Amino acid sequence: MTAIEKAAAEASHPTASPSASLRAASPNRGIRAFARRRPITCFVLIVLAIAWPAFIIPIALGVPTDPSKLLVTVVVMLGTASLITSWTSGRAGVRELFAGVLRWRIGVGNYLLVLAAMPVLTILVALATGTFQQPDGGWIRMIGSYLIATVLIGALVLNLWEETAWSGFVQSRLMDRHGLVAGAALTALPFIAIHLPLAFESDHVSVGSVALSWLALAGLAFFLRYVIGSVYLNTGGSLLAAGLLHASFNSSGSLAVLRGDAWWQNIVATLVLCALVAGHRWYRGRSGVTAAPGSADR
Repeated sequence: MTAIEKAAAEASHPTASPSASLRAASPNRGIRAFARRRPITCFVLIVLAIAWPAFIIPIALGVPTDPSKLLVTVVVMLGTASLITSWTSGRAGVRELFAGVLRWRIGVGNYLLVLAAMPVLTILVALATGTFQQPDGGWIRMIGSYLIATVLIGALVLNLWEETAWSGFVQSRLMDRHGLVAGAALTALPFIAIHLPLAFESDHVSVGSVALSWLALAGLAFFLRYVIGSVYLNTGGSLLAAGLLHASFNSSGSLAVLRGDAWWQNIVATLVLCALVAGHRWYRGRSGVTAAPGSADR
């Protein structure tokens, strides 16, 4: 080939510029590409990187952590889950994620499970262990306070959106790939991790109190995630049901019938409820898992 022919060939097929080469390689790099490959890992890393300082700073300053909890749940967790879902599944995936929020036709039995099971079992545990007391103001007042704390404050303000991230984004993917038991166990790990700083929230913090709090959290997380995951599956992916059950667990720990120095009755009640739910699933032979939006974390 002559020099003139070489020049003509180079003119018709110009060499790609460095910026063009960088653009060609960029789809396999960056946070968006990482999120597409490992959506759950990306979610956990982002959320923990923001949540831990958001909890630790107000605790260190001695100010309430409620604003931080709301910020982490509604902005960080929900926002990150929505963003990664849009990257992995587009707008259709985001619509599917939030569809569970409005899935309220779950049957009377499931409503009784998510709203009444935890307080009833907690009261029974208190009666069995001698930590029961008559509620100040009567039973009607206590039931009303429980419903307000569970439905209006707990679920609608916080736990519904928290479970949109945990159940709708994380646990549904893990259950889709590994099944209910393994999915609950794997979800429990980041669920434990994000709650670790809250052990220092007490007015009287000690090594023993922190260790006890972490031990209770680690021992409880799998069983709570199993029950919530089971409810999610049984209701066809209702995040409303998952959020109500999570809020019911939180509210049951502060019922007026519990003696002031007792704090563990709703933990024992969760273990009992988990055993009942697992027994019911075994009896009915229910092992199917509903499809979740997005792909599994590989």
